[in-house]
Amino acid sequence: MHWLPILLLTVIFAAPLRADGERAGVFDYYVMSLSWSPTWCALEGEARNSPQCDRELGWVLHGLWPQYHRGYPEYCETSTRPPSRQETAAMADIMGTPGLAWYQWKKHGACAGLPAQDYFALARRAFESVTRPEVLRRLDAPVTLPVKVIEDAFLQANPGLEPDMLTITCRSGRVQEARLCLSKELEPVPCGQDVVKDCTLPNALLDPID
Repeated sequence: MHWLPILLLTVIFAAPLRADGERAGVFDYYVMSLSWSPTWCALEGEARNSPQCDRELGWVLHGLWPQYHRGYPEYCETSTRPPSRQETAAMADIMGTPGLAWYQWKKHGACAGLPAQDYFALARRAFESVTRPEVLRRLDAPVTLPVKVIEDAFLQANPGLEPDMLTITCRSGRVQEARLCLSKELEPVPCGQDVVKDCTLPNALLDPID
């Protein structure tokens, strides 16, 4: 069946490439993922009774992910010790919970080639380097809007950003994440084609901060 090779190639080149167990510190740039906390709480967090959902949080740091120009490493082999409970707990103010900080280190952070303490410090610097649009914190009721409104709000609040340096994702009809691409020095850079996956819905729901 001559169509089978074509189908396989389509699947291979359409799907993100993951590389488990790669050598730590070998990557091209970072993707910083900011999650809209009310969306995560509505879809998952409240059912888990997550303490994150008891707090008035907007954009939280989902993770700082080492990325190749195409694909990304995860669960890298490293001799660096894992973070302590104190170190993960210290990230809860911007990541929601210590558990997320631990999981993100295990899956992505170890690939940065940095000690856990330095990786978390870098992640905090990345989070603080981006201005989260204040207008979104002022919502007093759910709104349905094009995700380009969210993208434009980030671009306006961060003059160094260009449209090809961030993407807004959605899930279950809701605004989910803002993903920004940063160099190893945390300067905005263009995203790879496998990262740019804007929400395709004409409109998405954005819940206010409780």
